[in-house]
Amino acid sequence: MNDFKLLLCTDMDRTIIPNGLQPESSDARKRFADFCQLPEVTLAYVTGRHLALVEKAIKNYSLPKPDFVISDVGTKIYQLKNKCWTDMPVWSEEIAKDWNGKNHAQLKQLFSHIKKLNIQEVSKQNTYKLSYYLPLQVDQNAIIAEMQLLLEKENVKASLIWSIDEPKGVGLLDVLPQNATKLHAIDFLYKLLGYRIDEVIFAGDSGNDLPVLSSPIPSILVANATDDIKQTAIKLVIQNNCIDSLYIANSKALNMNGNYAAGVLEGVWHFAPEIRNKLQKGVDNGE
Repeated sequence: MNDFKLLLCTDMDRTIIPNGLQPESSDARKRFADFCQLPEVTLAYVTGRHLALVEKAIKNYSLPKPDFVISDVGTKIYQLKNKCWTDMPVWSEEIAKDWNGKNHAQLKQLFSHIKKLNIQEVSKQNTYKLSYYLPLQVDQNAIIAEMQLLLEKENVKASLIWSIDEPKGVGLLDVLPQNATKLHAIDFLYKLLGYRIDEVIFAGDSGNDLPVLSSPIPSILVANATDDIKQTAIKLVIQNNCIDSLYIANSKALNMNGNYAAGVLEGVWHFAPEIRNKLQKGVDNGE
């Protein structure tokens, strides 16, 4: 037990933030915050939000301060040092080469003729994140395929990440350097910090979490995720031969409903038996 350590990487919206349609267990966030204060636990938020929105969520939802933030869908990594956020330029250098010298404005111009793409607010863009809204009624697969062809002609290596803002009923499409996904950022961070892969746990709920959820990194899909995401995640882990790396929360542990932070703690219970005694609170033995 003395040697146990955990890098807990979690998405924010609809994962630890209860801003979806399903109910939250009453004490889930407090129990999550208490757990993250343990000296064995290093906490990283992995989110599409930019840093100012991360700070706003921490305040509004009484979330624990993390040690690291992987923000803007993997394009930025910040470390909290002496109560101040420090950007990690080594990560920017790692991902910059994928865009083959092209900048944000040049890629935006490349897609300017695709009428269904609506550029997101300036606050949601950064040097290596070009973000659009896309109506749910359009064929997003056809638009993504067209964008990928344009990028290939420019020798730009990019990831196009599609997800849905359920409360607003709109599609979100991020154009990122190929290596700037949440998966690559987590992989980069845990290796930089000297963790083994079995000392890392990720939690998420949506489409832009699927690359991590379907990877060898031990991952939790919270119970409030949509059935489509659950089915896709199962299909992908089978395809990638890493089915044991995915846990779908189902309210079978910790006397909570498996939604949001409750699901994250349930997944930690599943993957890290070494620390179950510190998660237990009115829980029967076993899962």
